[in-house]
Amino acid sequence: MTTPVCTSASAAAAPGRQTSLYPTFAAYVRARQPVLLRTARSLTANPNDAEDLLQTALAKTYVAWERIEDHRALDGYVRRALVNTRTSQWRKRRVDEFVCEELPEPEPLPLGEDPAERQALRDAMWRAVLRLPARQRAMVVLRYYEDLSEAQTAELLGVSVGTVKSAVSRALCKLREDPELAPAR
Repeated sequence: MTTPVCTSASAAAAPGRQTSLYPTFAAYVRARQPVLLRTARSLTANPNDAEDLLQTALAKTYVAWERIEDHRALDGYVRRALVNTRTSQWRKRRVDEFVCEELPEPEPLPLGEDPAERQALRDAMWRAVLRLPARQRAMVVLRYYEDLSEAQTAELLGVSVGTVKSAVSRALCKLREDPELAPAR
């Protein structure tokens, strides 16, 4: 006598489907939200806009959840949704700002570090990055803030590796020449 095995409907419907690290969409969001929010914050200057951007990308991911074959590639799917959504926003050039009553908690500083200097450097760097053209900015964010390889960045943006190399090189030259980032003399 054999004992019947109980399987989920989605597992029975898709026998070739990879075993998911995240059994539900909610489990995925709980596990990956901090990393994905960091990516969203890298793409926009306003933290509130970053949260909205992430929420939009996650909504698109939720709609496609059942169609995504390999749940190990979810981060790439969400990053692509973030970049595409942000690109659409750039094209619309519409400005909507909403008041937020709660501010995010600041991260703790290492002992002996001057918070004013650290913030001034961070602000100067972000202003310099935001002055880059949108395409170069996206590539710099993915390469250096998300620590993706040139090949991963190229695949995510749908361009060649050579395009990523040349665009990032031009962006870094612009950042090196930025007067706000010049070392104090």
